[in-house]
Amino acid sequence: MATSHMTDEDERPTWPALRKGWRRKCPNCGSGPLLSGYLTVRDTCPVCREELHHHRADDGPAYLTILIVGHLMAPLLHIVFVNFRPEPLVLFTIFAVGCVALTLYLLPRLKGAIVAFQWSRQMHGFANSGS
Repeated sequence: MATSHMTDEDERPTWPALRKGWRRKCPNCGSGPLLSGYLTVRDTCPVCREELHHHRADDGPAYLTILIVGHLMAPLLHIVFVNFRPEPLVLFTIFAVGCVALTLYLLPRLKGAIVAFQWSRQMHGFANSGS
């Protein structure tokens, strides 16, 4: 059974890291950009030189985005349809644009949060990276 030998200086608070990741900033310093494009995570932070290439976000951000968008838009679609009965084309247009806009907004932020969560919990090689 492996034990963790973390000291106080090795601890990385989760919530501040998640807030930094949500803002798409480096989870270590909070000022360097985490992403180099829309979804591409930088190998290292340009400000503090924290290694970020260890992340394994994979399909997590997409899954969470679908989960959140679906749980927000489906009840809203039902409420709008029942209360206002708009024309089908109007309803489709509004909700299609809303779903796409919400998805494009959430996806990079959730990717930053997942990478920051992995960094704070020292997962996937982040424990060995220098801070």
